[in-house]
Amino acid sequence: MEDTYNNRTSLAKGAKDMVKEAKRHATKKVNKVVDRATDEYSTHHNYSRFQDEEDEDEDFYRNPPRRDKESYPDNEEGSSDATEGHDDEDEIYEGEYQGIPSAGDGKHKEGQVALGQPVSDATRDRKELEQERQADEEELAQQYELIIQECGHGRFQWQLFLVLGLALMSDGVEVFVVGFVLPSAETDMCVPDSSSGWLGSVVYLGMMVGALFWGGMSDKVGRRQCLLICMSTNGFFAFLSSFVQGYGFFLLCRLIAGFGIGGAVPIVFSFFAEVLSREKRGEHLSWLCMFWMIGEIYASAMAWAIIPHYGWSFSMGSAYQFHSWRVFVVVCALPCVCAVVALTFMPESPRFYLEVGKHDEAWMILKQIHDTNMRARGQPEKVFTVNRIKVPKQLDELVEMESESGNPVSKVFFRIKAEINGIYHNLIKCFNYPMRENMVRLATVWLTLSFGYYGLSVWFPDVIKHLQADEYASKVKIHNNERIEDITFNFTLENQIHKNGLFINDRFISMKLKSVTFLESTFRNCYFEDVTSVGSFFRNCTFIDVSFFNTDIDDSKLIDGTEVINSTFVHNKTGCQITFDDDYSAYWVYFINFLGTLAVLPGNIVSALLMDKIGRLSMLGGSMVLSGISCFFLWFGTSESMMIFMLCLYNGLSISAWNSLDVVTTESFPTVRRGTGFGFCNALCKLAAVMGNLIFGSLVGITKAIPILMASSVLVGGGLVGLRLPDTRANVLM
Repeated sequence: MEDTYNNRTSLAKGAKDMVKEAKRHATKKVNKVVDRATDEYSTHHNYSRFQDEEDEDEDFYRNPPRRDKESYPDNEEGSSDATEGHDDEDEIYEGEYQGIPSAGDGKHKEGQVALGQPVSDATRDRKELEQERQADEEELAQQYELIIQECGHGRFQWQLFLVLGLALMSDGVEVFVVGFVLPSAETDMCVPDSSSGWLGSVVYLGMMVGALFWGGMSDKVGRRQCLLICMSTNGFFAFLSSFVQGYGFFLLCRLIAGFGIGGAVPIVFSFFAEVLSREKRGEHLSWLCMFWMIGEIYASAMAWAIIPHYGWSFSMGSAYQFHSWRVFVVVCALPCVCAVVALTFMPESPRFYLEVGKHDEAWMILKQIHDTNMRARGQPEKVFTVNRIKVPKQLDELVEMESESGNPVSKVFFRIKAEINGIYHNLIKCFNYPMRENMVRLATVWLTLSFGYYGLSVWFPDVIKHLQADEYASKVKIHNNERIEDITFNFTLENQIHKNGLFINDRFISMKLKSVTFLESTFRNCYFEDVTSVGSFFRNCTFIDVSFFNTDIDDSKLIDGTEVINSTFVHNKTGCQITFDDDYSAYWVYFINFLGTLAVLPGNIVSALLMDKIGRLSMLGGSMVLSGISCFFLWFGTSESMMIFMLCLYNGLSISAWNSLDVVTTESFPTVRRGTGFGFCNALCKLAAVMGNLIFGSLVGITKAIPILMASSVLVGGGLVGLRLPDTRANVLM
C-alpha cells in the first residue's frame, strides 16, 4: 500500500511538472509569434536571433534539458511589475545563469566546450570577444529600433527637444557673443592693438578642446551627466567674466566658458538621436538645429538692444566700470542657466545605459518614454510589452591603478590622465577599418564648411565697417591755419582735422571729441574740464600753461612729438572711455547681423521638411556648392545694401549644409563612439574657425579677390567630397 501511494504521489508530481513545463513553452511560443508579427509589421526584416527558434522548440521534446528542483518554483507570484505577464525564466540578463546544456545536444554554442561548461573570457582572444560584442550590438540596434517605435514619438521627445534646444542655443550665443563684445571689451580694457583679436581666438580654442574632451567623456560616463557639467561650467564662467576688470582674467574666464560649451553640440545631437526612430531622425534633428539659429538671433537682438546704450552702465569710482557690453554678457548667459535647470529633470539616454550593461535602468527609462507618450495620446491603459532587451557583452579594460597612498591632487591628475587616454584610444578606433575612409571625408567636409562659413562671417561685417569708414572719412571737415581766442567749447566736435591751429585762452568744458585730430597746433593758457575723447589725437602739438581737470587726455592721446610745457593734469580719468551715444554705426552693424541671422530661418525650415525626402547627401553637397557659387557675386558688391543682400543669401543657402552635416555625422558612428567622433569633427570646426578668422580678417581692406576665390573653392570642393559620403538615411543606430 505504501509503495502504491508513493508511486501515485511521484506520478502526480511528475504530471504537474510536465504541465508547468508545457505551459511555460506554450507562453514562450505565443510571445515569439507576437514578436515576429510585430517585427514584420514594423520593419519587414527577419533578424538572426529568430532563425533557429523553431528548431529549438522541436528539439526540446526530443532532448529535454536537465533541471533541478529549483527550476520549478511552487508559486509564481514573485514576478515584478517589470515582467508582469511573463515567466521569470524568460528574462535574459548579462551574466545570468542559463543552466547546463544537455550532454546529448549535438551542437555546442560558440564559446563553450563539449561538456557544456562556458569558457572563461580570460582564456579567449580579445578579437573574438570584440566580434561577439559587435554581433550583440547589431542585434541590439535592430531590437532597439522596434522598442523606440513601440514607445512612439510624442510628449517625451518634445520635452527633450526643448531642453536640448536650450543647450544648443547656448552654443550659438557663445559663438556670436565674442564678435559682438570684442570691440567694446578691448576698448573698455585699454587693450593695445598688438593684443587685440586674442579674445576671439581664445574662445574658439577653448571650444575646440571642450568638444573633443566632453564628446569623448559622454561615451564613458553618459550624455546627461556630461552635458550638465559642461553647461554648468559655461554658465558660471560666462557670468563671472562680466564682472572681471582685467583683460587677462577676462580672457581666462571666456576660455573656460568656451571649454564648457564646446561639448554641447556633440552631446546634444547624440542624446536626441538615441530617442528617435529611424523614420523621425532626419527631420527632427534638423528641427533641433534651428535652436542654434535662434541663439544667433537672440545674441544679435540683445547686442542691438543693449550694447549701444552707454547709459545702461554704472561705475564704482574710476577703477570699476560696468558698461553696457557687460550687461549683454550677463543676458547671454541666461539660456545656459535655463538649460542646466531643465536638464536636471530629464533622464539619461537609455541607449547609452544598454551599451554599458545597465539593463534595468535602460528598461525603466524606456518605460517612462512609453508611458509619457501614451498618456499624452489618451491611452494610459496601454502596457509597455518589452521585457527583454539585448545587452552587448561588456569587455574588460586594462586600467592603470593609482597608489592608495597618493595625495588627492595626484589622484585627480591621474584620473584626468586615465580619462584622456581612454578618449584617445576610442578616437583611434574611429579611424580603423572600415570607418577610416568615411572619417577622412567627414573631417574634410567639416573643415571646408567651417573655414568658409566662419571666415566669411568675419569678413562680411568687417567689409561693411570698412565701407562705412571710407564713407565717414570722405565727409571729414578740415580746418587750416585757424586762430581762436576766448571761446568756450561745450559741444561735440566730430570727424574733423585741425591743422596749424592756434588756440589762446579757450575753454573746453563738458564736451566730447569724436574722431578729431589736431595736427601741429598750439594751445596757450587753455582750460580742459570733463572732456571725453574717442578716436581723437593730438599729433605734434604744443601745450603751454594749460590745465587739465577730469579728462581722459593722457600720453596715449598726446603722440608724435607733442610737447607739454608748464601744464597740469588733475584728477585724470583712468581707464579707456567707451561711448555709443549717437553712434549710428554701432546700431547699423548689429542690425546687419540681425538681418543675416533672420535670413537663415527659411533655409532651416526647408532643410527640415526635405531632409528625408531628397536625402542628406544631396542636401549637403548641393547646399555647399550653391553657397560657393553665391560667393562669386560678392565681386559686384560695391555698396552696403548689395553686401547685406549677399550676406543674407549666403546664410540662407549654407544653413542646409550645416543641418545635413549634423545629421550625417550623428548617424555615422556607433553609440560607443558617437560622442567621441562627433566631438572630433566639431573640434575641427572650431580649428577651421580660428584659421578663417585669422586669414580672412587679415585681408579686410586689402583685396576682395583672395577671400572670394578662397571661400568659393573651399566650399565647392567640400560639397563634392560630401557627395561621396555613405548615405545614412536607412541606418539604425549601432
